[in-house]
Parts: sequence; structure tokens; C-alpha cells
Amino acid sequence: MALATGTKAPDFTLKTKNAEGLQDVTLSDNFGKKKTVLLFFPLAFTSVCMQEMCDVSAGIAAYNDLNATVYGISIDSPFAQEQMAKVDKLQFPLLSDFNKEVSEAYDVLYADLLGFKGVSKRSAFVIDETGVILYSESSEDPHDLPNFDAIKAALV
Repeated sequence: MALATGTKAPDFTLKTKNAEGLQDVTLSDNFGKKKTVLLFFPLAFTSVCMQEMCDVSAGIAAYNDLNATVYGISIDSPFAQEQMAKVDKLQFPLLSDFNKEVSEAYDVLYADLLGFKGVSKRSAFVIDETGVILYSESSEDPHDLPNFDAIKAALV
């Protein structure tokens, strides 16, 4: 069961990869500045994951207007994620949870998904400027997209 609302969000530092190279992204760097939306997804280049990330990217202005930073997180390598971001022209960072530590800390790791061990569940969290979870959603069905209206409502 994913971490509940009202819980202090576990801090983390994960890698992202872009044209400038590998970079560290730390959740707590947003604290005191803006809210954060974490979107965990199972695997890069799968149809539902690509749809989700593309839809969010197309509407990134709405998140920016709500003073929120969006991160996509999967267990894929930062190199695979970089290619997905390029192909889909994503306007927000994808973070590699290659070691599965963050997915585990947020309790959104499948024990087994179609024979794949330790894949992130499709999940969404909104974290406020103090590091407290305002919204938490996780699906056992990887085809179910998050409730983006509820996510945006939590940012208001």
C-alpha cells in the first residue's frame, strides 16, 4: 500500500540523463520553494507509460502555473529514460530508480508484474513545500492512469 497522505515524504536523490550528462535530482531541493508531483511508472517505452508521460508533458504549463515540479520515476536506466524523453519530447525530467530504493520507500514496487520482479507500480504523489504528502494514489493495474484532475486539485 502506497504511503498515505499526511506522511512525510522520504527524501531521495536520483539520476537523470540529458544532453548535459548525468545529473542528480534531490527531492528536498524543492522544499520551501514549490510542490512536487512524483509519477511512478512501470517501464519506459511501453504504450501506457508513453501515453501518460506525453499527456503530462503536453499539459506541463498547468503544473508550472500551480508552482509544481513534475518528475517521472521508473526503474529503467537513465540512459533508456533519456531516449524515451527525446522520442516523446518530454518537458520534465525522468528519474532513474534503477536500484529500486525509492519505489520501495514509497511502497509502490510490484513483487511480480508479468514475470518482471521489482517494477514500479503506476503511482502518483503530490508533496507540499514542507515535504508532506498531500495526495497519494497507486494502482495494482498498470493500465490505469492516475487521476490527473485530483492531482491538480491537490496542488491548489
